Amino acid sequence: MKPGRKSGRAASLALWLAGAALAGCSVGPNYHRPDVEVGAHFGELKTGASGGAEAPPTSDWWRSFKDPELDHLVTEALSENYDLRLAATRIREARYQRSIIAADLFPNIDADAGYLRARGSKNVILPLGGGVGSGDPPGDPPAPGRGSASSSASTSSGASSSGGQVGANPFASPLTPFGKGGLPGVTASLYQVGFDSNWELDVFGGTRRRLEAAAADLGAAVEGWRDMTVTLLAEVARNYLELRGTQQRLDIARKNLAAENETLALTRSRARAGLTSQADVTRAAAEVALTTATIPPLEAAARRSIHSLSTLLAKEPTALNRELNEEKPLPIAPPEIPVGLPSELLRRRPDIRRAERQMAAATARVGSAQADLFPKFALTGSIGLDSTSTGNLFDWQSHYFLVSPTVTWRVFDAGRILSNLALQKANRQESLLQYRSTILTALREVEDALVAYATEHEHRAALAEALAQNQESFELVRQQYEHGLANFIEVLDAQRNVLTAEDQLAQSDQSIATDLVALYKALGGGWQNRK
Repeated sequence: MKPGRKSGRAASLALWLAGAALAGCSVGPNYHRPDVEVGAHFGELKTGASGGAEAPPTSDWWRSFKDPELDHLVTEALSENYDLRLAATRIREARYQRSIIAADLFPNIDADAGYLRARGSKNVILPLGGGVGSGDPPGDPPAPGRGSASSSASTSSGASSSGGQVGANPFASPLTPFGKGGLPGVTASLYQVGFDSNWELDVFGGTRRRLEAAAADLGAAVEGWRDMTVTLLAEVARNYLELRGTQQRLDIARKNLAAENETLALTRSRARAGLTSQADVTRAAAEVALTTATIPPLEAAARRSIHSLSTLLAKEPTALNRELNEEKPLPIAPPEIPVGLPSELLRRRPDIRRAERQMAAATARVGSAQADLFPKFALTGSIGLDSTSTGNLFDWQSHYFLVSPTVTWRVFDAGRILSNLALQKANRQESLLQYRSTILTALREVEDALVAYATEHEHRAALAEALAQNQESFELVRQQYEHGLANFIEVLDAQRNVLTAEDQLAQSDQSIATDLVALYKALGGGWQNRK
């Protein structure tokens, strides 16, 4: 058969295999998002506590507190927080991993060039050609005149030409016509320039399934970054509101301390005038000491909130002391909180979206493992120029090529492929259960946040009524005491009740604000502005 016909058939086979790879099917299950049934409405939703209810929640929810300081802290945290930047790095890692896998769909082509200088041993007898006649059996001594220096010289002359003399050496590789050590007694050079290519054809879609899994992993990394954004926003808002709430409690404690000091001074004055006993003075002094004792823990709590905020902004713990030490009132929560529908939660919560992407990746890995059950096809080729002289290296007669289709099939591997397939199927089932569990957890968190927010409003209303009654009672008892109609213990009890009611009301205001943050976090808001 003529060489041209052989090369044409090899090229045709290569094209056929490439076409099979492009048109090949992908084994394994195709991913479909599972259907999940959720209720039409949130069970704990109370219109009086959450306003419009079914309207979609706002994405930039922290702005509803109308606090410029909080807005500034959120903006800085979104750009500086280390955990959020780490999550962004994981996105880049997943993107690079996907690109690495995608490269396996294309052929690998290497360019090479080299120079070889070799001399063959005279004591080597070649079985065919180059010193042994075609009719001489391998291992027999050479015919007279063959294998001598003159014969070697003639062979060297043939090797230097651009013909097929070099290819007569059966020990030569396609790119190294000298074989191991070169021709007997011949010293010569070889110059080579060429390209090598290797392409594993993705006939059964194993690589495409791995690429599908990598793309789903990338989506999961993106959703992980979004979930981190939601968590960061909630942490910044919660710590800031706790700081302002603690500062409000500090203000109440200091005002009550000032009032108790006035009461103590008045009691001492009345004791010196003989209008009351020294026991009343000691009781008033004890109340002052107890109120004073409540201030240091509150100051420590405020400092801890500042430290937490500074860390969330990637700063030293005390970096925000000057900025946040000034006491400011607790921001007022908005009167109406739209929460949307449970079905929308599946699209809004990033942790649910991440679990869904992880399930898609696990499904694709089942197909990748199943593809190992089938044979693998590869196409190897080389093309280039070689010559023993640089003068004719780039002549057309110096070219060579090699096309080698191959097929490999792992017919026995002690059950490794089947075990891996079973493992990937188990991982897929695990990811499905995790997805459903994540949905239930999200629904529970919303319901918990709704009931906490609604009941805290009721709690605050009762505390506000109690404070009003205690303040009125204190004024009445104090007037009676000044007219001698009540004893000092009644005054102290009434004053203590006012202090307790004011502190509890401040705590309730703080709880309403932080419960609202928890509700916004449970609804998955905040990441939409950071796409």
